[in-house]
Amino acid sequence: MSTLALSIVLLAALLHAGWNLVAKRSGGDHHFLFLVVCLIAVLWSPLLWVWGPDELRRWQARDWSLAALSGFIHVLYFLALLKGYREADLTVVYPTARGSGPLLTAFGAAIWLDEGLGPVGVAGLLAVSAGLWLLAGAPGWRRGQLSAQETMRLRLGLLWGGLTGLTVACYTLVDGYAMRVALLSPLIYDYFANVLRLPWLAPLVWRDRHRAVGVWAAQWKLALVVAVCSPAAYILVLLAFTMAPVSHVAPAREVSMLFAALLGGHLLAERDKWLRLAGAAAMGLGVVLLASA
Repeated sequence: MSTLALSIVLLAALLHAGWNLVAKRSGGDHHFLFLVVCLIAVLWSPLLWVWGPDELRRWQARDWSLAALSGFIHVLYFLALLKGYREADLTVVYPTARGSGPLLTAFGAAIWLDEGLGPVGVAGLLAVSAGLWLLAGAPGWRRGQLSAQETMRLRLGLLWGGLTGLTVACYTLVDGYAMRVALLSPLIYDYFANVLRLPWLAPLVWRDRHRAVGVWAAQWKLALVVAVCSPAAYILVLLAFTMAPVSHVAPAREVSMLFAALLGGHLLAERDKWLRLAGAAAMGLGVVLLASA
């Protein structure tokens, strides 16, 4: 992976960790997600008018299908992530999600996109993943120190984090194909992948519409932050996909766990400091190995 690609991924990781902290603080659900997507559709629309006409003229059914599929998978991703944040700690859910995602993505990229990691890349992938699992906290290491409520909270965090990681692997492969094979514009592709989430979310909001206005009034500021930072972070990732193999970019972006661990430990006062530090060290080593693969 080139230095430029790695720099882009690290910037994306910082933005990603930041908006996840905001999402955790929101305690949001499908109403929050619907508001975020609506704000994205408005705030990022100028990009469509500037770069969209030339790009969209060459889009075919395959390209629209990729954007629609990505949008659907991202809906599942956000719903699982927000559910995990309501049920458990950020420093369990987020690392578990981002740790399981790279493992599945690397295997999928090797099969679907015909990408190989090589020995150094495999070592980097394993180091990143091991670091993320350390950040999540091995539940058996301190089971005797946890109350029944804490144990259940940890298990729910691992469950929802794992389900989120599965969706991460799925949308990463779809979007990697869109960038590296279909050669679509990251800006335009991400915009429509966001907008095409609305048809899936609208029925959920409508069924629970009596809560919608109150939730939106209380959470619009946090939703605005997510609407700005989430697309910016992922557009940078899509750009990196055009510069480096998916199986290298996907694990390297998980250095966001380092930022999330620091933010979560400091701002949310979550514990297991030494596990987080060990995980961060393993992640740093893994990123260096991936960058040199």
